[in-house]
Amino acid sequence: MPSSVFGTLARLGLEALTTYNGQSVFALAYAQATGCFIMGIALGMRAPFGRYYGPLYTAMTTGFCGSLTTFSGWQVDVFDSWVNAGYYPRAGLQNFLDGLTQTWVTLVVSLASLSFGVHVCGLIVPYFPAPRPPSRGFRYTLIVASVLAYAATFPAYFCLPADFRHQATAALLFSYPGTLSRYLLSIYLNQRSKYFPLGTFAANAIGTALLGLFHVLQNLPSSVSPAACSLLQGLGDGYCGCLTTISTFAAEVVALGGWKSWLYVVISWCMGQLLLLIIMGTSFWAGHVNERMICAFKAS
Repeated sequence: MPSSVFGTLARLGLEALTTYNGQSVFALAYAQATGCFIMGIALGMRAPFGRYYGPLYTAMTTGFCGSLTTFSGWQVDVFDSWVNAGYYPRAGLQNFLDGLTQTWVTLVVSLASLSFGVHVCGLIVPYFPAPRPPSRGFRYTLIVASVLAYAATFPAYFCLPADFRHQATAALLFSYPGTLSRYLLSIYLNQRSKYFPLGTFAANAIGTALLGLFHVLQNLPSSVSPAACSLLQGLGDGYCGCLTTISTFAAEVVALGGWKSWLYVVISWCMGQLLLLIIMGTSFWAGHVNERMICAFKAS
């Protein structure tokens, strides 16, 4: 619960920090790289984590890293590049190159960050012996604190100023349900095939489709209330952002190896773009939805 909240908060914070005029690198790359780097460290420390407190490993990998990185946001960014959702003065070939750059840079940065994290972990682990397992009282205290940490997102949404809702508090509200959905899908589906991680694939595909749908709803010409706009933004950043993951995706690509890893990457990427083509593309080209977000977060 708290790792999902903090992972989402870290992603939104990094995106806000790295979004500025004249930026050289697209903002989401920083979150993807950071999450994959921490995932690499966690993978290298899997045995020490297990000896200390097993759930801590799940919280770090599935919770924090999985929420810090996002597959659906990557896919939407690529599709927005194809259709030039920002209305930049450029030709079709430049739109294609921009989408291609979003694709390969994210893949390279994510895989490289994961490998770098594993390497760094190998250097520092010998100097940090695993501590003794926590006592039962500490574990119970941690469980209560975790529940309270997520419960705090509800008063944060309703009590903090409404301007914070589309920026963060709505996303924090939906972060844990997204992570839990991905975790359950991985438990029930990943074990069905050792050649293809069906659970992560299903989570990434479902989350990408939902994010595309939420973008369409935010871009409808009919008026949508500011509260509804904030909730849609929260569902996209929170639920879809945590339901989908690049860090686990990158770890699975490395673990599969050979042609299976390439097949996994190609099928996942093509499925994401196909779903967005059906959901967002048809809505844009039918003339019923604007490519640029017109949803208003404040009452006029």
